[in-house]
Amino acid sequence: MTEPGRRILVIGLGNPLMADDGAGLAALDLLARTWQLPDSVELLDGGTWGMNLLPTIEAADTVLLLDAIHTGGPPGAPVELEGPEIPAILRHKLSPHQIDLGEVLALAALRGTLPERLVAIGVEPAELTMRTALSAPVAAALPGMVARAIARLQGYGVHAVPAEPAACTS
Repeated sequence: MTEPGRRILVIGLGNPLMADDGAGLAALDLLARTWQLPDSVELLDGGTWGMNLLPTIEAADTVLLLDAIHTGGPPGAPVELEGPEIPAILRHKLSPHQIDLGEVLALAALRGTLPERLVAIGVEPAELTMRTALSAPVAAALPGMVARAIARLQGYGVHAVPAEPAACTS
């Protein structure tokens, strides 16, 4: 069980209008639909909020970022980064939201308010074009992203339970 007063934030990032750049938001949606999490875990659609995320990130003890992360691997490959690795990878920007996120994290570090634990869980994008659908390799990788996020949360003492399937009303 998470310690009382500890706040964990899971942020889905990206732009769903730019194909695989929306992977973080799609993974956040899948996580929300398939898992029951305690109130100590907040799920946030960070979209392209940029600097507006600063107070929310500063108030958390642990932040998991779900995003498309370009490292040069094959499309759909899992990517997991921790702590100081995250700002370094943000230098290779996929979209404008990463510029803002890099600035948010830099400012939080400067102010001494960076969360205790900062982890990015992502997937290597295949397409970053103007379209709303994810590429096949990235769509197939979403359950793995969610599984890695759940494993991290459970490692932090979060009691996560698979959600009950929705009842069929037909």
